[in-house]
Amino acid sequence: MDKHVEQALAFHKKGFNCAQAVACAFADDLGRDQREIFRIMEAFGFGMGAMETCGALSGMTAVIGMKESDGNLEKPATKRICYRISKELLRQFREKNGSVICRELKGVETKKPLRSCNGCIHDAVELTAAYLQGDFDQRLRQLEEEEAAKAAARKAAKAAAAAEKRTEE
Repeated sequence: MDKHVEQALAFHKKGFNCAQAVACAFADDLGRDQREIFRIMEAFGFGMGAMETCGALSGMTAVIGMKESDGNLEKPATKRICYRISKELLRQFREKNGSVICRELKGVETKKPLRSCNGCIHDAVELTAAYLQGDFDQRLRQLEEEEAAKAAARKAAKAAAAAEKRTEE
C-alpha cells in the first residue's frame, strides 16, 4: 500500500475527518505545515458538514490547489489548470464509485452504501498521488488537446454560420 494511503488512513483512525486525512497526508510533499492544512480542512469533512461533496475529494482538490496555484494575488493565472485537473480526477472517482456526494456514497437514502469513508480516502489519495507523481500529465495533455479541438470546432461553426448568413443576404 502507498505510504500516503497508509498515512491518510492512520490520520482518519486518529480522528481526522476525510478532508484532513487526505490533505495532511501530502503536507510534506508540498512543503506545507500539517497543522495549518488540518485547520483549513476542518469544515470540509462530513461532506462540508452537510453530507454534500465527499470530504476526501475536498482534501484532494485542496492538494491540487496547493500544488498548482501561482499564488499571484494581483493577476491569478492558474485557475484553469486547477479546474481541469480537479474535473478529471473527480470524473475518475465518480466513474469508480458511482458518486462524489457523501450521502450517496454512504447510502443514506438507499441504504446501499457505494463506498466507505476509508475507501473514499484510499481512492482520493491514490488519485492524488498519481497526479503528483506525473502519471496524470499525459491525460492532462489529452484533455487540453480535446478542449482546443472543441474550441476550434465552435469557431469554425460560427464562421460557417456567419458566411451562410452573408450569402442569404
